[in-house]
Amino acid sequence: MSTLHELRATAHPLRLRLLSLLTGAAMSAAEAGRELGCSQASASYHLRVLERAGLIRVVEVVRLRGGDAKRYRHESSAKRPEADADRSTLGEVGAGLSEEQTAYVEALIDELRRRSRHRVDGPHMSTDAELWIDEDTWRRVVHHVREASALLHAAARPPRTPRTSPVSMTAVLFPLAHP
Repeated sequence: MSTLHELRATAHPLRLRLLSLLTGAAMSAAEAGRELGCSQASASYHLRVLERAGLIRVVEVVRLRGGDAKRYRHESSAKRPEADADRSTLGEVGAGLSEEQTAYVEALIDELRRRSRHRVDGPHMSTDAELWIDEDTWRRVVHHVREASALLHAAARPPRTPRTSPVSMTAVLFPLAHP
């Protein structure tokens, strides 16, 4: 994510869930609404916001009961070129967070809280760190996390596909200003 428009579009917990859902399968507003427990109208509104921001795209239009239903799909931001991914989502060094950036961070926090309530036993890891490291090591870490994210997104399947389990990954990496 690199533009203010994308940042605003993702600064809502339901839109974050839609992006995750549409990584594993193309879905219409009705299908996504049923899966996420919200109305078709709500899902449709949020899908349009994500589409306008360029975060999802229509991959097919199907005829249902006399109307057309668009099916949307999300491609992982981890698949973007490295140069594009190097731009900061959270703003310039020392500039503080804008209202949109704060909303995005709050949406991530809310989504992590929601997911944490559904955690089960199994392989897991957690890292929280504020460290001083050299630039080469930092770039390698960002590269590897980006690769892990791309692998996860490429392996995503529709909900309840046999021999799959739901998993959660939240990764936010950014350099810090010198104190």
